[in-house]
Amino acid sequence: MSAIIPPRIKRGQVLGIAAPAGPVKMERLHAGLARLGDAFALRLAKSLTAPRESNLPSYLAASDETRAAELNAMIADPDVRAILLARGGYGVMRLLPRLDPDALRRDPKPIVGFSDATALLSWAHAAGVRGIHGPVGVQMERLPASDLEQLIALLTETRAPGVRAWSLTARGRGVYRGPLLPANLTMVSVLASTPWALPLRGSITLIEEVGERPYAIDRYLTHLTLAGELAKPSAVIVGDLIRCVDPQPPAGGEDPATAALDTVLERLHAAGTPAAFGAPIGHGDRNEPVPFGAAAILDLDSGTFEITDAAVS
Repeated sequence: MSAIIPPRIKRGQVLGIAAPAGPVKMERLHAGLARLGDAFALRLAKSLTAPRESNLPSYLAASDETRAAELNAMIADPDVRAILLARGGYGVMRLLPRLDPDALRRDPKPIVGFSDATALLSWAHAAGVRGIHGPVGVQMERLPASDLEQLIALLTETRAPGVRAWSLTARGRGVYRGPLLPANLTMVSVLASTPWALPLRGSITLIEEVGERPYAIDRYLTHLTLAGELAKPSAVIVGDLIRCVDPQPPAGGEDPATAALDTVLERLHAAGTPAAFGAPIGHGDRNEPVPFGAAAILDLDSGTFEITDAAVS
């Protein structure tokens, strides 16, 4: 399915803040949202300020019913022109069968998030609407102003981001074109063979990860190889791999600092997939927002990356 570019959100219009995943530290959320200034009117999901429901697992912000209902309400609300996730964390996948793709198609609006929100971005793309892979609310307090300015620009301006000022290191040669699919590696693996699997064929897939040991990264990538998925992208860009270390490697000693990246590059090479690394995207000190599904060009010969579609229309 070809996904449409949703209409831009005008300054002063409503940006919905949803919590479809893990529990939210409100002081961090308020500090992060304050950095958007007066760009948007903010509307928070009620569960964010309500007493936390009893008997919930510690990793969920509210019950599945509550989280899905709040997200569906924002999707259907004509006043809400874009939706930003308050935070990531586990829980989004549980909601996918409960969400209303018809409502999003009737009133397309960009959804913004990353990490486990990969599942929601892929769900929206399957519904026919592009989203934005970008910071969540609680992350915004510690990001550079340039990343937040870029997010506001992606939501409000109808111009393509163009060539990105990234310092990429190539593994391979050639020029590759395809839709950009930024994603959390774990989510790429666990969404495979579901109705919301990422459409990897012919794409430029950008992966990031946090807190996974090198052998677990190997497991996800090997699963994708055995499923025939890792050879589908035209090329792969590697973003941040944060805290992806093994404090007690099975062979003893210490893993090198590059162990996670080495694992990714080896698995991509084995699959015959060209790659580059160094994108400022993920759980680190940067998380530059980029449009999900936008046409893009990766030039491994010059080490440049260009996004030729806008996030909004």
